[in-house]
Amino acid sequence: MCGMASAESTQASVHEREQVRPTKEDEVAAAGSELIGGPLGRFALLGSSWWTPVRVIALVAIGMFALGLVQKAPCYNGAWFFGASSQYTHACYSDIPHLYQGRGFADGLVPYFDRLPGDMQYLEYPVLTGVFMEVASWLTPGSGTIQHQEQWYWMVNAGMLMVCAAVIVVCVARTHARRPWDGLLVALAPAAALTATINWDLLAVALTAAAMLMWSRGRSLAFGVLLGLATAAKLYPFLLLGPLMVLCWRAGRWREFGKALGGASVAWVVVNGPVMLFAFEGWSKFYTFSQERGVDFGSFWLIMAQNSDDPLSIDTVNTSATLLMLVCCAAVAALAVTAPRRPRFAQLAFLIVAAFILTNKVYSPQYVLWLVPLAALARPKWRDFLIWQACEVAYFLGIWLYLAYTTSGDAHKGLPTDGYHWAIGLHLLGTLYLCVMVVRDIFMPDRDPVRRSGDDDPSGGVLDGAEDVFVLGPAARPRRQADAQFDRPPVEWGRPGPTGGSL
Repeated sequence: MCGMASAESTQASVHEREQVRPTKEDEVAAAGSELIGGPLGRFALLGSSWWTPVRVIALVAIGMFALGLVQKAPCYNGAWFFGASSQYTHACYSDIPHLYQGRGFADGLVPYFDRLPGDMQYLEYPVLTGVFMEVASWLTPGSGTIQHQEQWYWMVNAGMLMVCAAVIVVCVARTHARRPWDGLLVALAPAAALTATINWDLLAVALTAAAMLMWSRGRSLAFGVLLGLATAAKLYPFLLLGPLMVLCWRAGRWREFGKALGGASVAWVVVNGPVMLFAFEGWSKFYTFSQERGVDFGSFWLIMAQNSDDPLSIDTVNTSATLLMLVCCAAVAALAVTAPRRPRFAQLAFLIVAAFILTNKVYSPQYVLWLVPLAALARPKWRDFLIWQACEVAYFLGIWLYLAYTTSGDAHKGLPTDGYHWAIGLHLLGTLYLCVMVVRDIFMPDRDPVRRSGDDDPSGGVLDGAEDVFVLGPAARPRRQADAQFDRPPVEWGRPGPTGGSL
């Protein structure tokens, strides 16, 4: 998937493509490296070695994923099956074993085509995720007790999701060719390890990460196909097309955007079309459920509802959340065309997905997985990343303790409503903090860790080093005047990035 530099590269070219070492530019990374012998490591193998950064990062990610599985052990051994609140007090809840029987997989029902018993008449997940769930059910032994089958189903899904986790870190490590060690942010993210097997979000995240890698290599059609598949697994990936359109507008790269849009549309239709034609009611359940779903966990809408004598109706919340998101989209678009230097694609991708999370009426704890790879590409700074992760871990614990409180009856074991609201607030503030840091980097490119190391937009593909053709605001004035306006040293506009867009 990734091109390699030629062995006959000139010394200057090799110097330009030299890997960026986080321990030399990030004080937190340097301090953390002392655990393994210092910035280079006392046992570092320089020169040719099997231990390439990508392989090391992939193994670290698998190790962290395994720790996440161990964290679920109390539930696997009984809490999922016995006691209403024990899976919450142990903070090891997962949708996967519960939906094996609850969505008809134990009975061999076909998703979207067969009606389910109970309140949820059809599977409420997008088609590609439904396929993933169905394949896992085929690999699950149908003998033994239902508890035994659910345990197997979770383990099979965990194995498949572990492959997705490895794909994510490999793609992130290779997206910025000179910065492979930024993938370690994803591999070591504690919130990702804790939430990896709550649901099936890693499938969409892996496809999105692969799409980002393809775009960074100038393969716009492959990017579109992978993004379309990701959108067929989860709704959020299609949001990346908005920032990409505005950036291509600013750089005059409409042909590449057209390929990406066409590829995404065709891939989405190929996956969804057959189910739409032959089981429309089942196919549409995901969309109708999302529309009809009330205010739920993790959102500021829930804080408002639980502190109001007259909560807003579902329609009002849907309309308000949509308007807020549109305002955020307009703000991101304005940022893209008025910034003193064209923002990096990963920066705007992170901001638009973060805006969706912040304005949405529900925030499940595994949604943090959507942002982890984008955050590592947008703001590869260990201090800021860990501050955000600490807030997400606090929310992870907060939601389970709150559910323990609400399901433990008169015992009230866990976190009361006011405490849970503080946990939601931490999640919101942590995400906003990282957004502010990214916006600051956009307006002050000299603060951006990626650009400070000499790159332009290594995840931008054809946008990397491209000239601007459409700019608004102070950035559209003559360069010296624009630089004076922002009181910073002159920026080299359109300077070719050291990695280019063709690797």
